[in-house]
Amino acid sequence: MGAIYIVRHGQADPSAYGVAEAADSSAPIGSLTDTGVMQAKMSGALLSSLIPKVDAAFTGTLPRQQQTIAAVLDSFPGAPAPVVEAGWDEYEIPDFGSAATIDDFRDGAAYQRMLDARLGEWIDGSLVLPDGSTHETYADYRDRIRNAARAAHAAAGSGQNVLVASSAGTIGALIAELWQVPDARWPVLARTMVNASVTKLIAGRSGLSVVSFNEHAHLADRDGGIATFR
Repeated sequence: MGAIYIVRHGQADPSAYGVAEAADSSAPIGSLTDTGVMQAKMSGALLSSLIPKVDAAFTGTLPRQQQTIAAVLDSFPGAPAPVVEAGWDEYEIPDFGSAATIDDFRDGAAYQRMLDARLGEWIDGSLVLPDGSTHETYADYRDRIRNAARAAHAAAGSGQNVLVASSAGTIGALIAELWQVPDARWPVLARTMVNASVTKLIAGRSGLSVVSFNEHAHLADRDGGIATFR
C-alpha cells in the first residue's frame, strides 16, 4: 500500500475567492499571503517528520496551489518536481466573483451564505448559465476529480508517498465520494477545512481509503496558532 497526503493551499489573497481586491498587485491573482506561505512550510515540516521522502507530487494549476506545494517540498530536498494536473483545481462558480464584495468576504458568515446558495444551484442544476456557456458543470467537476485521484493512486505504489496540493472544495468532494456523502452535503466538509491542513489517504488494491481528514493541530497550537479558514 502507498499513501497520499493532500494539503489544502495556505491562506490566499481574497482575489482567490473571486473578490476583486488583491493584497499585492504584482503577484499572480489568488497568491498566498505571508501567513499562507508560513502555513504551507509548517505543513511541510510536519510531513517531513512523518515520512522520509516524497516519491511523486501533484498540484492544480492555481497559483495558491502551486505556491503551497513548493513551500511544502522545501522540506524534502531532492523530491521530484510536481506534476501539474488541472483535475486538482478548485471549482469556479459562474459570475460569483461579481456578486461578492470585499465587505462580504470580510464578513465570513455573509460570504458563506452567498457561496452556499450559489453552490446549491450549481449542484442541483438550477443555476442558469448564458446561452453558449462552456462553464464546467458539476458533473464534469466531479469527473475530473476522479481522474486526478486515479493518477495519484497509480503513483502510490507499495511504500510510496504521494503529495498533492489542492483546495477545500475539491478535497472535500473527493472525501465525500469516498465516504458516500450525498452531493448536496459535500460543501459542509469543504466549509470546515483549515488552510494548509493535511488529509491522508491509503492507496490499496481495492481503492482509496481515508485515514485522516483536515489535520491542523500543527497550525492551531503554535504561539497562539495561525490556523485560518480563508
